[in-house]
Amino acid sequence: MANFLVSVLIMAVPLLLCSLGALFSEKAGVINIGLEGLMLTGALFGVLGSYWTGSPYIGALLAMLAGLLLSLLFAFFTITIRANQIVVGVALNIVASGLTISLNRVFLTSSGVLKVADFETLPIPLLSRIPLLGETLFSQSLLGYAAYALVFATWFILGRTNLGLKIRAVGDHPTACDTVGIHVNRLRYETVLFSGMMAGLAGACISTDQLNAFSEGMISGRGFIAYAAVIFGNFTPLGVFRSCLIFATGMGLQYRLQAMDTPVSYYFWMMLPYIITVVALCAYHKRSNAPRFSGLAYAKN
Repeated sequence: MANFLVSVLIMAVPLLLCSLGALFSEKAGVINIGLEGLMLTGALFGVLGSYWTGSPYIGALLAMLAGLLLSLLFAFFTITIRANQIVVGVALNIVASGLTISLNRVFLTSSGVLKVADFETLPIPLLSRIPLLGETLFSQSLLGYAAYALVFATWFILGRTNLGLKIRAVGDHPTACDTVGIHVNRLRYETVLFSGMMAGLAGACISTDQLNAFSEGMISGRGFIAYAAVIFGNFTPLGVFRSCLIFATGMGLQYRLQAMDTPVSYYFWMMLPYIITVVALCAYHKRSNAPRFSGLAYAKN
């Protein structure tokens, strides 16, 4: 049970980093379907940074920078050019897929790189010795602690600060915000760039903190699952947290059941996280907290 809980919490970390970052841009009214591509790009540059410098922390910073630059491209087309956000997000995923395949074969495959330095586990003294809870909650890497701290930070910023009020207002009443002097598009740019950085960090978490390597297409839909967590979590930080734990539990079950000797096909267990995601979204009937102007570009009159 302890090993299973550890695996669930580990798998929830990249989902939390990506979905909580995306929550900021969603609250500001920008739909980012390109999370998959941003995570994939971050995964590659996290490994490249760790390989070039020997430090996974430098790799994480490089992954965040790559996510920042790619999300800047997304923001330019969706906010400045006012292109359709869904179309641009899909295009971003396609660009990221081709870009990472090319760079991987140039820098990593050709060099024979198999493993890179990963993040160390940082057990908290005394607390890590608590039976069951200590091993699951207080024996994680720095990224693990940061992801769970981000849940509280997001709740506080969006719900208890002036900045959070502006972000929510921009998503619900952009014209009114513009009237009182709030720069709508600039705030949307900032939230999109932040979500890109978090998605890049989430990708680096998978490649350098969990697998210590990069493989083409390794994100395997986690970016879409992270976006689904935002919707299923009803656009609230605590809801997103619960959703990520549910989806991470499905991933943990996937690997556990694959290791068991069952007559069920291996490929069925591989589908389990995605089946849980689809069922969860189909069964979702709460009143949505989505911004009123979600997905709509704003043009100042």
